[in-house]
This record gives sequence, C-alpha cells and structure tokens, in this order.
Amino acid sequence: MSKLDRIEELQRLIKDDPQDFHTRRQLAVLLMDCGFNEEALQNLLYLSKNFSYDEGIFYNLGIVYEKMKNFEKAEEAYLHAIELEPESYDSIYNLGLVYTELRKFDKAIECFKKVLEEDSEDSNSYFNLGLVYFKQKSYDKAMEAFQKTIDINDEDLYAHFYIGNIFKEFGDLESAKEKFKKVLSISPDYSWAYFNLAVIYNEENNLELASVNLHKTIEMNPHDVEAYKILIKIYIKQNDYQNAESVIKQALENCEETGNLDYLGAIIYRNLSDKENYINFLNRSIKNYQTLSLPVQKVKDELNKVKQS
Repeated sequence: MSKLDRIEELQRLIKDDPQDFHTRRQLAVLLMDCGFNEEALQNLLYLSKNFSYDEGIFYNLGIVYEKMKNFEKAEEAYLHAIELEPESYDSIYNLGLVYTELRKFDKAIECFKKVLEEDSEDSNSYFNLGLVYFKQKSYDKAMEAFQKTIDINDEDLYAHFYIGNIFKEFGDLESAKEKFKKVLSISPDYSWAYFNLAVIYNEENNLELASVNLHKTIEMNPHDVEAYKILIKIYIKQNDYQNAESVIKQALENCEETGNLDYLGAIIYRNLSDKENYINFLNRSIKNYQTLSLPVQKVKDELNKVKQS
C-alpha cells in the first residue's frame, strides 16, 4: 500500500470514529512525512488539546512548525516538549536548530552542548555548533567544532566545506583548496565547492583553472548568476568576446537577476563594435536597475553618449 493510500485509509477510519486518537496520531505523522504540513498541523493541534501531557505530540508539532518556517511556534512547541520530558534530546537538538534560524545563537549553543553532554559522538551536534560559531564569526571555535565533526564522520562534506571557508577567511588558500577538493571527492556534483575553487584561482590569476571550475559550477547549477558574472569577466579580460557572448546568452536564459549581466553584455558588444546590441543591453541594464551594481545614472550617461556618437 502506498503512503497516499494509507493516508486515505486512516482518514476514513477517523471519519468513522473521530475519537480514535491512535489512528489520528498515525495520520498526523504520515501527513507530516509526506509534506502535507497544514493537514498534519490540524491533527496535531487536535491531539495536543486532548493529550497536553504527551511530549511526542509537541515534538511533532515543533517539526511541522519548523517545516512551515514558523520558527517562533516551533520554539514554543519544543520548549513545551522539553518541559514535559527534560531528557528529550531530539527536542533539545531541534530547538537548537530553531534558535539558529532565529539568530538566538547563545541559546542554540546551549542546546547543542547539552546534546553533546549526553552523546559526545553526535557529529550533527558538532556540525551545527560549528555553524553557529561560523555565523558569529568565531572562526577558531567553528574550526574546532567542524574538526570534531569530521573526526567522527569524515564523509561530512559540509563540515569540510566550512573548514575550507574558514581557511579562506584566514588567507590560507592552499589549505582551502585542499578542503574544497576533499568536498568534491565526497560529492562530485557539489557546485559551491567548484565555485569557491574558481574564486580562489581567479584571485591567484590562474584564469584557466578558474574558468574550468566556473564551467563545472554552471554545469551543476545553471542558475548561479555569480559564476556567470565571473566567467564572463574572465573572457572579457582575455579579449575572448566570442565565448563571453555565448556565456551571456546562457546566463540570461537561466538567471532572474540580470541587471549586472545586462551591463556585461553591453561591455561585450561595445568591444565587438556592435552598436545596436550595445545600446540594447544598456537599455536592458537600466530597465533591470534593481539588480545592477552600478549607479543607474552612470549607465544612462553612457547610453546618451553612445546615441550621440
């Protein structure tokens, strides 16, 4: 029986007997697992009124609210679950995640440390502890927590990724590159690792390797506007306007934030002495000024100058 069929069966049973709380609980969990959050919420709220002492119901309420991005309500539900069962470490861990979303970082740290007091081998708690420290820019503490994560689970690509970012913050580009390469050895389709490698190679003026990694970034994530922008700038720097034009067309097909891309297109056609397209792309960049880094008046002045030439 499929999950959807099981949901229909449970709904029929509850329709026949609305007081069948055991069945309603099964239905709520199954609805939650299938992504029917609103329906799951209604059933869990119904159960919570009848079983105000049941920690599990409030734990599941927290999960549903978290999925719905209602983090204040999720916090309230997890706190109630912990009040009912102080050693509900799943609730404590999830509460830490909610506090992270709410940027209540000190409280999040308390939660993850409490879980680690119970289970010192919980790599997920170490990772999320590292993430909170990273958000606080406490990079030494973040590094320590992420290192603990990979000491327990060396396949945690996100811990390696964040360590790479910390090395980059510290200016240790060689160590950063090694970490991003480690990420790709675990997950060869992780676009952000390719992108960060590309950024480093670009900073080192190794344009060939920067281009290779930007192409891989775009292959894995065709909507990465920053990757397109850097790649186009590299081709412009190399006077390779044919490839620059090809990339700008691909970027405009795949990206929504086109203001800066439009202006890069104008630069390309200016250098190709294609006045019609040069003017067209200047107009486009003015139209999409919300995603244009340049002052729009500067582009308007350039447009007027071109029209008068």
